[in-house]
Amino acid sequence: MTGFEIERKWLVEDPPATVLAVAGEEIDQGYLAIAADGTEVRVRRRAGRCFLTVKSAGGLVRGEREVELSPEQFEVLWPATEGRRLEKVRRILPGRIELDHYGGALSGLVVAEVEFADADAAARFDPPDWFGREVTGENAYKNQRLAVDGLP
Repeated sequence: MTGFEIERKWLVEDPPATVLAVAGEEIDQGYLAIAADGTEVRVRRRAGRCFLTVKSAGGLVRGEREVELSPEQFEVLWPATEGRRLEKVRRILPGRIELDHYGGALSGLVVAEVEFADADAAARFDPPDWFGREVTGENAYKNQRLAVDGLP
């Protein structure tokens, strides 16, 4: 996949029970490289599928290139992510909402992300009441920073 990701992110302190009832998928994610400008190269395993993703630096809009890996390729690359990993359970909700519950050292952190087709749609989006503080532009809440630095 080649293209752009347009995404906003919020902290969630108390998700509704109806949201928590949605089945989630475990995600293992590790970073092979993180440049000073925020460009990243990561590997991810989710629901038995594995991917290598390159994302450009940026906030709301980021360049993104992704290729699928075989499980064997993932296993070869995974050790190179030591010290730059995170685990989470993702629930996919209506309205293109992804709710991530982090585990391990990040346990207790819950984040809602919403992807958009364009920047205008992102600007028009009115988040549900249960979303908390928006952290879209805060580097400390980017997954790469969470994987390296832990909780802000």
